[in-house]
Amino acid sequence: MDTPDMRASIVIRTLNEARHLGDLLAMVDRQITNGLEHEVVLIDSGSTDGTVEIAREYGCKITTITKEEFSFGRSLNRGCAFGSGDILVLISGHCVPVDEHWLQNLCQPLMDGVCSYTYGRQVGDDDSHYSERRIFAKYFPEESALPQEGFFCNNANSAVLRSAWEEYQFDEDLTGLEDMELAKRMVANGHKVGYVAEAPVFHHHDETWTSVRRRFEREAIALQQIMPDVTISQLDRGRYIVTSIALDLRSAALTGHLGSCWANIFRYRWHQYTGSYKGNHGLRRVSRARKEKFFYPSTNEREDQNDWLKPHRRPAAHEGQQPKG
Repeated sequence: MDTPDMRASIVIRTLNEARHLGDLLAMVDRQITNGLEHEVVLIDSGSTDGTVEIAREYGCKITTITKEEFSFGRSLNRGCAFGSGDILVLISGHCVPVDEHWLQNLCQPLMDGVCSYTYGRQVGDDDSHYSERRIFAKYFPEESALPQEGFFCNNANSAVLRSAWEEYQFDEDLTGLEDMELAKRMVANGHKVGYVAEAPVFHHHDETWTSVRRRFEREAIALQQIMPDVTISQLDRGRYIVTSIALDLRSAALTGHLGSCWANIFRYRWHQYTGSYKGNHGLRRVSRARKEKFFYPSTNEREDQNDWLKPHRRPAAHEGQQPKG
């Protein structure tokens, strides 16, 4: 199907992302597209590790937001406004496209008029927490859904039509999940959201255990506002911790990781559900099926066999690649 030429603005929200930003920008330079030009916009909130300097080397358009002004939604709104593209591609500074077709695949459903908002697959590598790789397998499966049912979305790897963003924009008061909140409003007004398995990125979370717990707490607080009927009790927290650890240990044994990551599994799931409980505690009760859709750790047998749970170390994207002068 022929599609009109369009322009994408790749918007990267950063705070001290020097570790992975060079690989991300090198992979952006390698993208093979058909009728899709692109620019890169960086919105930085006070990096001190050389992030901005790396962005300059690659010719990015750079704007800033102060830490005092920062929220996830406000930062994205400003980055989107700073870009000029018909399509706004949102990617975290610690995500790296897996291949040269990521950009075209992520944007094609928007160019074809199938969806107004898409999000791509996320995977880990050997440096990722094993439990987090299981979470990726649950929420980012091997098959695309164009369009999908519901409004789940994730801005670590997503694209939205500028016209849709201009009409709705991101909520600037949420503590996270601004992607789901925007998608919920869009779907309620007839827009379609799609999942593109063929647009994968490596997603790196270089976090302390405290940071893991706080991330899940922050997202649970946001989920209260988006879906106030979804809650987790102290009993749920204990059950999810025990069940998720058991399922992760089984999966790790099947994929040959058990000896190296069993202790990490215990710690990750403890911090995940401790943070989720703290952020979500106090809401009214909801059905077990409703809660488990969002909190329950299970992945099915097919997900346990997911290729990305096997040992898989990505090569450095910048090998043999020179920054733009």
